[in-house]
Amino acid sequence: MSDLFAYKVLTAEQYEQFKADGVFKGAPIDLTDGYIHMSTRDQAAETVAKHFAGQDRLVMLMIDLAPFGDTIKWEESRGGALFPHLYADLPISAVAGKVVLRIGDDGRHQFPAGF
Repeated sequence: MSDLFAYKVLTAEQYEQFKADGVFKGAPIDLTDGYIHMSTRDQAAETVAKHFAGQDRLVMLMIDLAPFGDTIKWEESRGGALFPHLYADLPISAVAGKVVLRIGDDGRHQFPAGF
């Protein structure tokens, strides 16, 4: 794959800890699986709906993949799609942007234009 960026969704608490530590070692599922789960831009909304339904104030991070080299592996997951998995810690320096996802009146997360 040649995506330049991937997206990682954190709870507000996980994001606050990430800012304090300067590095993210993974959410509980990441630690269990041995890598940090991420999504492409096209996969992010489905990931949030599937794994974070009903959770308000999520923080979606845009991650610059360039510094990670071979520690990013594109592996099959949901429906055979390739997802970016990071086999390393995530430094805060790799965060290229972030948005807070709020739940709208329809009960779904509100994404920025283009998602």
